[in-house]
Amino acid sequence: MVVQHNMQAANANRMLGITSGAQAKSTEKLSSGYKINRAADDAAGLTISEKMRKQIRGLDKASSNAQDGVSSVQTAEGALTEVHSMLQRMNELAVQAANGTNSKDTDRKAIQDEIDQLNTEIDRVAETTKFNEIYLLKGDDGEKTINMKAHDAGLKGTLTDNGDGTATFKMDELNVGDTVSIGGKQYTIGATKADTDAAIDAANAKQANPDVTVNGVTYKYVAAKTADAGNNLGAVTAGYYVDGKYDNTNNQTATPDKAALADIKALATGGTTITVDNKDYKVINDAVADGVDDNDTSVITKQKAYELAGKELLAANHIGDTENKATVKNSDDSDLAYDKGDGTFKITVGQAKVANTLSFSLHVGADADMTNKITVDIDTMNSANLGIKGLNVTDKNGTAATYAIDAISDAISKVSSQRSALGAVQNRLEHTIDNLDNISENTSSAESRIRDTDMAKEMVNYSKNNILAQAGQSMLAQANQSNQGVLSLLQ
Repeated sequence: MVVQHNMQAANANRMLGITSGAQAKSTEKLSSGYKINRAADDAAGLTISEKMRKQIRGLDKASSNAQDGVSSVQTAEGALTEVHSMLQRMNELAVQAANGTNSKDTDRKAIQDEIDQLNTEIDRVAETTKFNEIYLLKGDDGEKTINMKAHDAGLKGTLTDNGDGTATFKMDELNVGDTVSIGGKQYTIGATKADTDAAIDAANAKQANPDVTVNGVTYKYVAAKTADAGNNLGAVTAGYYVDGKYDNTNNQTATPDKAALADIKALATGGTTITVDNKDYKVINDAVADGVDDNDTSVITKQKAYELAGKELLAANHIGDTENKATVKNSDDSDLAYDKGDGTFKITVGQAKVANTLSFSLHVGADADMTNKITVDIDTMNSANLGIKGLNVTDKNGTAATYAIDAISDAISKVSSQRSALGAVQNRLEHTIDNLDNISENTSSAESRIRDTDMAKEMVNYSKNNILAQAGQSMLAQANQSNQGVLSLLQ
């Protein structure tokens, strides 16, 4: 027997220490709920868990970012709802003002007053709508120049936007005798002497020496004939004779009223109506050479019609042109005039200076990846950008109001386009939020399996270690008592 080394006690003490350490760890895991409380618990697991925690918290905040984005977009779109309502009211007013029963001094002025108020309110909405101190409809810092949309002034023809701030308008072909509406007035295309000469020549080319009627008097061509005394017929000189008056009986010589087509052409003077090949040509009486009949202002030449049409195009395209850039010229770049033009016009559209487009990005991901950015673009939604700044409907005959209807229609379309873009972004963000929440949930589940304590399993370990600790303490006590037998030898 030895007393210097009590190996039984030492062994029991060592095992009790191991059990107590394991028991302490179980207690820590059970009380914290985590099976990894320090790197020593699971170094690799801790690294994976912390990366997942970074992703989870980033995803949760990204979801919050997207929700804030939805709120900002809803704020802007809600404000544009009212802008749409005001534009619809302005359209009603413009249609009302275009009616000819309105008085310029009273009715149209009252309409203009309401249009001015609505315009001012649209500008106020654009200036004041904000979310978290960000002005949503005011635009961004800086300025840009925008082009207005080209207008055809209600003329019949084809309008082509060239995409470079210009447009081309080609009127439907005008022919002599056609009726055309320009600026709310009806005009008839009168003929010039050149028109009647060309018509007579064309008819002559189809059939030699055609019949020609001048102011209701028809001239027919009669070929030359020799005298026939036996039949009591005189000689006939070739030429044009008034229908119904030709007579060469009783040996009388017949002399034509007009010797040739050239003499018929010479009858085409101002106010004359020439009928050839079943078509009437009213020759315009234009002594002052302005393209307008001196006796009937509703009768004009084709070139005069082109001039008037060009001026109406200019008036229509000046709406919203705050920079006074709108111009209209003939296809050969000549200025509008009563004796020029071929019905094709070059339009330089109006312009306006507005604030730059507001653009902000929503970060909707946990990583520093630019694909996690969703950009929201919102144009300035004031009257200048909508092309209705300075809209005026107080002209004499309602033509300005008619053109205003087109401008308001463009403004409605522009607001609709912006609202559609915002609605598309909102729908995208809602899907983004659902996806982020789903990823966060699944990643949290994976991180839980790595880091969280399995309470049932750990409780089994704790109970086991608790029993072992009690047993160890009992065995240590017994081991300490085992050397007490040495005392009996020392008595």
